[in-house]
Amino acid sequence: MADERRSIDLRLDLAEGEMAELERALVRAQATELGEVRRRTVRLTTGYGDATTRDVLDDESRRAQLRHDALGVLLAAFRQARDG
Repeated sequence: MADERRSIDLRLDLAEGEMAELERALVRAQATELGEVRRRTVRLTTGYGDATTRDVLDDESRRAQLRHDALGVLLAAFRQARDG
């Protein structure tokens, strides 16, 4: 069963320099999560560990993918709000 989607409103009062640094931080966080997804996927596809270990890796990979996707949505909303 897929999670129900919700919309939230968020207001940030940031200076230009803070906006630029926040965008960089979001991009870095998203790249980190993508790295986690790829690393765990490689470990899964190469048959790393026993069945329990693979189940844990699969779950961690799914959560990393969710974080990556959520950061992508946040980054897109941030850029849209910034650019008007």
